[in-house]
Amino acid sequence: MNLRPYSLFTGAVHSTLHCKIILNKKNKTMKKQFIQSSLLLFVLTLAGFIRSHAQNNWSLEFRPGINYATQNLGNAHLKTGYGFEGTIAYKFMPHLGAYAGWSWNKFDADNSFLGSNVDFEETGYTLGLQFIHPIAKSNINYLVRAGAVYNHIETENSNGKLINDTGHGWGWQAGAGIAVPLGKRLMLTPELRYRSLSRDINDNGKVTPVDLNYISGGIGLRFSF
Repeated sequence: MNLRPYSLFTGAVHSTLHCKIILNKKNKTMKKQFIQSSLLLFVLTLAGFIRSHAQNNWSLEFRPGINYATQNLGNAHLKTGYGFEGTIAYKFMPHLGAYAGWSWNKFDADNSFLGSNVDFEETGYTLGLQFIHPIAKSNINYLVRAGAVYNHIETENSNGKLINDTGHGWGWQAGAGIAVPLGKRLMLTPELRYRSLSRDINDNGKVTPVDLNYISGGIGLRFSF
């Protein structure tokens, strides 16, 4: 029996299958490369779009400040305090934006209902709206902010040991100042603020309602991107 035609046929089939496998592998590789290139192109295009359409709409700001209490905290006469705040903001209209951040402020008291040489620390979150607009035709802007705070008051003794924590609660703040450009992306923001927070301090079952109201003067540094 002559097996040559059969051998030629099976050889051709094997060669065809082998070529098909190679082509399939090659197609998969090319498809993978095409997908990767398309994704890279999409990411670069999106990044360019965001950069060209949302440039300088975002900003970061760091603001240290000096604080002056406008009333006693319970029966505690608070000394001049200090603190800082860091915020991120997004400008969704030409002059109007929203901000959110975190702040820490500290006040000392020689005598209070919790003992002598006590520190009161107010920490927590801030959020609200800010309006920045040029003054006449100058480069200097006026700045107005208003919003809420979600803070708590921690009490520490002279050794730094935590005595009490009020837990977080809502308060409010409002401020006004100016914004002075230092370049295309930097601004100096001197500002006066008023902040109000009411909480209850529980000292071994004795609850004392307190109001932390103070004026804060500070100068922030704002970076836009």
